[in-house]
Amino acid sequence: MKLTSFVTGLTLAVLAGVTAHAEEGVLTGTLKTIQERGTILIGYRTAAIPFAFLNKGGQPVGFSLDICHGIAADVAKKLNLDLVEADAPDWQKGVRITYVPVAPDERLPKVIAGAVDLECGSTTANAERAKTAAFSPVFFLAGVKLMVPLAPAGGGTAAASYRDLAGKRVAVSKGTTTDTVVQRVAKSVSPPFTVIETSNTDDAYAMLVAGTADAFASDDILLSGFIAAKPEGHKFAVVGDYLSYEPYAIMYRKDDPAFADLVQASFQHMAEDNVLSLRYRRWFLDQIPSGETLGLPMSAQLSEMYRALGQPD
Repeated sequence: MKLTSFVTGLTLAVLAGVTAHAEEGVLTGTLKTIQERGTILIGYRTAAIPFAFLNKGGQPVGFSLDICHGIAADVAKKLNLDLVEADAPDWQKGVRITYVPVAPDERLPKVIAGAVDLECGSTTANAERAKTAAFSPVFFLAGVKLMVPLAPAGGGTAAASYRDLAGKRVAVSKGTTTDTVVQRVAKSVSPPFTVIETSNTDDAYAMLVAGTADAFASDDILLSGFIAAKPEGHKFAVVGDYLSYEPYAIMYRKDDPAFADLVQASFQHMAEDNVLSLRYRRWFLDQIPSGETLGLPMSAQLSEMYRALGQPD
């Protein structure tokens, strides 16, 4: 299936999932919970540059978090309350943002359990996850690739694709769609390469740096983020064909039509007001807080998706 066809189908599925409506004026589900709790719980990754990560001051920032902030503002507006930042004084009243760090294998369980209301990182929306969670419209398109060391004396890289990794070791963050893809690809070479599961992408990268892994597999944009942000990043390169395509979306609880309607409407507002494209520029074309510039123009497919949501031409 072509990538554009897959993404179009996914977008239609999201739209189909928001046709039911709660009784007018009656709060239900997540909106009712947020009102009663007085906080909106935003789950974030600590090292998914540039989507969700900690800046030098230890504060969660990133493209996904900017999007979730926009959704949170619409939640507060729906509840006729002010949106209060996490570090605001206690006397400020309204819907207060609370940031909750989540590891890759914790994301889905924490959404289902109500430990987070919006999961804002680099999460792939797929059919398997959609059985137990709901997703916003897609806001980024990535693909799984490999990071490998540059050759010691120049002249390329230590490996050009997964076919060069027979009998070697590939580090991957457990609980991710990448893990599933790499486990399958490992068996396609002889002898199979060994997949080393780590608790997060930082640990997988550290194994590559230490030489205890021969490659690090993750989404291409996350790998590029490591190269841009880490002091030894220039010693590595992203190589090979795409092993899979990964449409990123915000994850939230399933079977909550009122909240799904709000998330969909919030994305449409952000597209119509050019917020999505401006936030994209901030994180992918301009200098990020660590001082680097990723220099990744928006793909034609993603631009088309934003236009479908209402972004002006």
